[in-house]
Amino acid sequence: MNTLPRRLAKSLTFMVGAGLLLAMLVMALLGPWLYPQGPWTVVGAPMTWPGANAAWPLGTDALGRDILAGLLHGARVSLLIGAAATAVALCVGIVVGTLTGYFGGWVDDLLMRLTDAVQTVPPFLLAIVVVLIVNPSVASIVGAIALISWPTVARLVRAEFMRLREADFVSACRLMGMKPARIIFVQMLPNAVPPIVVSSSIMVASAILIESGLAFLGLGDPNVISWGTMVGLGRSDLRAGWYLVVIPGLAIMLSVLALNLLGDGLNDALNTRLSP
Repeated sequence: MNTLPRRLAKSLTFMVGAGLLLAMLVMALLGPWLYPQGPWTVVGAPMTWPGANAAWPLGTDALGRDILAGLLHGARVSLLIGAAATAVALCVGIVVGTLTGYFGGWVDDLLMRLTDAVQTVPPFLLAIVVVLIVNPSVASIVGAIALISWPTVARLVRAEFMRLREADFVSACRLMGMKPARIIFVQMLPNAVPPIVVSSSIMVASAILIESGLAFLGLGDPNVISWGTMVGLGRSDLRAGWYLVVIPGLAIMLSVLALNLLGDGLNDALNTRLSP
């Protein structure tokens, strides 16, 4: 039987994405264990190039801080913010999408106008404004990214529910006297999961990019380090040491690539019409 795990195992796109993402997760887990002193500790001479000293294989920055320590600790922050912001956006978007898609009428009009209002403001600009108002912190960054991300989920879930609410099995549930809450969460929502799962991987990638952009502009949490923070700190010394920007930039690129490949692989595997 061609089950989902078999289809995923046969997908080169999914396996490559999963492998890259696993490597990122291992980096995040190893950070506190390999570098318990944290990423801000000065460990050696400033601007030591990668490979010049075995004690700091990726070199040091302008203040003598270990680039590898920052990279490993930054993986925890970047991935955590991406996952947390996506989780919050999914919760809000799924609730809004299910209500509008199932009930329609004035509920649909009201919540969709709210969704339109959020989407009228350029997403990154809105995230900047929110973080500036609340003050930069991990919580405010997660909230800002979730705020600009949930409308996409809401529209996706709404479209799926509008399609499913006319299905025969939903009509049968209504005739049986099943309550709307049970129809929504037990019967309809499981059938809308595949596109939500695929879009969530893309949302995590987008959240990592947005957080990196905020940190690059100096709007990251000053108490933690992320890959975006490293890029922002290294830009002033770009001519003297391009590796300060390139190394965390590659980490951002590979994490986004991994999540996009994961999403493509999941899409192919979950879409039975395309999977053999």
